[in-house]
Order: sequence, then C-alpha cells, then structure tokens
Amino acid sequence: MRYELYYWPSIQGRGEYVRLALEEAGADYIDVARQRGVPVMMRMMEEGATPPFAPPFLKAGKLVIGQTSNILFYLGARHGLAPKSEGGRLWLHQLQLTVTDFVVEVHDTHHPLGPSLYYEDQKAEAKKRTREFWKERVPKYLGYFEDLTAKSGGSWVTGRKLTYVDLSLFQLVDGLRYAFPRHMKAFEPEIPKLCALHHRIAARPKIAAYLASDRRIPFNEDGIFRHYKALDV
Repeated sequence: MRYELYYWPSIQGRGEYVRLALEEAGADYIDVARQRGVPVMMRMMEEGATPPFAPPFLKAGKLVIGQTSNILFYLGARHGLAPKSEGGRLWLHQLQLTVTDFVVEVHDTHHPLGPSLYYEDQKAEAKKRTREFWKERVPKYLGYFEDLTAKSGGSWVTGRKLTYVDLSLFQLVDGLRYAFPRHMKAFEPEIPKLCALHHRIAARPKIAAYLASDRRIPFNEDGIFRHYKALDV
C-alpha cells in the first residue's frame, strides 16, 4: 500500500516526525503537497465525514488519520516501530504525546503571544520565554528522556528495539541544535545518552540516505525550530 502524507511542502514541522518513521520503515509513500500542490491537501480537509482538523494527516487505503502522535501510533504497529503488547504500545504513545507537548513549548519560544502575530511583534516576550525555556523546560523534558534512556537497558529509550519515539527524539535534538546552537552546546553534557541516540539514528542506513536526500527539507525560519540569534544568547 502506498501511503499519502499531507503536510506543508516547505517546512519540516510536525510532519517530519511522520516522515522519519516512514523512511526508517522503508514504506512506500508520497509527500502529496510537495508533489501535487497545497490545494490538493486543502481539498482533502474538506471531504468525508471525518475530515482532519489540520495537517499532518496520512491516507492509508480508505483511512485518513490526523494528528502526529495518532499517525505514529498507527504506523508503529504496522511497521515494527512499536512494541507488540497493548501496554507497550500505549506506553510508547504516552511518550510521543510528551514529545508533542515539548514541541509546543519549542514553538512558543519564538511565538509566546500566539501564532497569528509575527516574531517581530513579540521579540521582548520571546526573549523572556526562551530564558525560562532553557532554565526550566528543557532540563525537565530532556532530563526525563535522558533518564529513561539510561535506565532502559538498551540503546533506545524503551530498551533494545528502535521505536518511533527514538526517531522523534532524534528530531528534537537535531532541531534544538539548529535553533539554539550555543544553548545546546552548553547543555549537551547533561544529556549524553540522548546525544548518543541521535548519533545512532543519523547513522542508520535508511535515515542517513534520507538526510542526504532532497526529501529532507532543510530547517528554516518558517518551521517549528527557528534560529534567531537574539534568542540564543
């Protein structure tokens, strides 16, 4: 079955977590808006009895699945990126939802007053939010995942088997290195397990090929991870 991924064509954003899972799985998929245009994606959001609220969403046969964590919950079970037991799958889903919470906090460093305003309209508030982000939120979230990885008994956050959450943690580390290189350089000694996990993910053959291809959209200042020099001091 060929999957159809619907997401904005010029940013990694929340769709990147799905792309990484599809790439690691070696799944047959097309990135619809990049190949057929945004209007095709927008029409999909207006069709059917259960339309998605916003991208990303995935078309799998007759199913249309929205929300990043929900898509990964579906893909994980189908492609060996999640435990087989119900309890294990729910635990992994819980971890992905925690990743999702953190992604919102990353976004709010540059848009603390809301996404409808430009960054230039909220610079002072963004500086204040970013200071709090690095003092309180990053240690809390990444410290949590660092501890889980250290106690897992394997190379990955839940043990010896790679899951979609490991791919998502790779994206968090990669994005923070882009957006806040100075902050991350100072903080990385606190998360050696996550940094090692990032390195192992980047070296996996399918992920390495993806990262080197034009399918991997570069980080930019329209996505979630944005590099503003004034915030990385």
